[in-house]
Amino acid sequence: MNKIQVFYLVPFPSGIVDSNLKISVGICRQNNCSLFVDYMAEHIENLAMPPISDKFSRKHELWQETCFEFFLKFPNNSQYWEFNLSPSGDWNTYCFEDYREGMKEEERLTRSSFFIITRANKLSLNTTIDLSAIASPEQVFEMAVSAVTKSKNGDIIYWALTHPEQQADFHHPDSFTVTLD
Repeated sequence: MNKIQVFYLVPFPSGIVDSNLKISVGICRQNNCSLFVDYMAEHIENLAMPPISDKFSRKHELWQETCFEFFLKFPNNSQYWEFNLSPSGDWNTYCFEDYREGMKEEERLTRSSFFIITRANKLSLNTTIDLSAIASPEQVFEMAVSAVTKSKNGDIIYWALTHPEQQADFHHPDSFTVTLD
């Protein structure tokens, strides 16, 4: 296993902030064929968590509730993938032909494993995704990492490594700040 890179997400400067909530993500490319992503949320006492699903499955619009997301693309290419991971256990993966265009479910990618652990006011959510269906082992990826949190009072906070625009936009090309080779 390669070394895990750890990043801290920052809330979009919207004026709504839960000052205690902290979100980090560990990322590691494994044998260049799969990607390990581990989200850690701390001080989650004010988060509204969707109920655990009876059967973890693909669902749409997971970002309407607390949801962890990441995006992958090849350098100098407009096509990219969006991964949605809910603390409910539900998930989805989409492919876009270009910036917010041509969205469709990506059937070639499935989740290899998906673990959710909640304890002592912390949430850990991690997954390992086999990328061999969309890339060769030597293919370089650019990655954007984000999260949507919904508080118990209904406030939505958008988290990312960077917020390049005046509005929260996880799809923005300048959001792809992590290189995985």
